[in-house]
Amino acid sequence: MESASFYHDHALLEWQIELGATEAISDVPVNRYDVPAVVEKPKVAEVPAGGFVPMAKEDPVALAEQAAKTASTLEELRAAMAAFDHCDLKKGARNLVFSDGTPGARVMLVGEAPGRDEDREGRPFVGKAGQLLDKMLAAIQMGRNHAEAPVYITNVLPWRPPQNRDPKPHEIAMMKPFLLRHIELAAPQVLVLVGNWSCQTLLGKRGITRLRGQWTQVAGLPALPMFHPAYLLRSPEFKREAWADLLSLKKKVQDG
Repeated sequence: MESASFYHDHALLEWQIELGATEAISDVPVNRYDVPAVVEKPKVAEVPAGGFVPMAKEDPVALAEQAAKTASTLEELRAAMAAFDHCDLKKGARNLVFSDGTPGARVMLVGEAPGRDEDREGRPFVGKAGQLLDKMLAAIQMGRNHAEAPVYITNVLPWRPPQNRDPKPHEIAMMKPFLLRHIELAAPQVLVLVGNWSCQTLLGKRGITRLRGQWTQVAGLPALPMFHPAYLLRSPEFKREAWADLLSLKKKVQDG
C-alpha cells in the first residue's frame, strides 16, 4: 500500500510542472539570479530604417548620356528629351522648348533657358529678347529662316525655370549631354554662345563682359560668346560691343 508521502510528493511535482519547471534539481545548486560576467548579445539581422532596403539611386547625368546617345536624328533627340523625367523643371513647364530656325544651318545659337513666352509657345527666343535677337541677326543678313544665311537656335535648358530663376548646377549637368548631342546632330560650322549660362555650360566659364567677342572652341567648332539680348535690353550701352560681335560673326561665316 502506497504511503501518504508518495501522493504528497507526486502532487508537489505536478504543481512544479504547472509552474513551468522543466528539469529536475541537480546535485549542484544553481543560482538562477546570478548574472554572468560577460553577456553575449543575440545576433539580430540589421534592418534599415523604415523596414526596407533602399535601392541604389539612379544617376540622372548617366541616364541623360545614355538617352542622348540613342538619338540618331533631331526628331529622336527631341523625343528622348521629352521622355526624360529626371529634371524637375519639366514638372512645372508647359512645353518642351527644343529649337527653332533651320536645322543644318551653318550658324547655331545656344541660349540659356526658356522664359514665359517661350514656355507658352514652345520655341526659343520669341519674347522681347527674341525680337531683339531677330533684329540683330537681320542687321547682318541672317535669320531663323533666312533664304541665304539661316540660323538654328536652341537653349541649354529645354524647360522654363520657375519665375525665370537662374539654372541650377545639377539641372545644367543632367541636360548638358542632350545639348552636346544636339550640337552633333545639328552639325553647324559655327556656334554662338548667347549669355553667361551658355558659356558656363559649354566653356566652364562665366563673365560675359570679359568673354564676349573672343573666339574659342566648343565641341571642335569655333564658338563666339555674345551678350544675351535680354541683357542688352537692360543695358543698351553695350549695344556697340554687341554690334562688333555680330560683324565678327558675319566675317567668320563669310570666310568659311
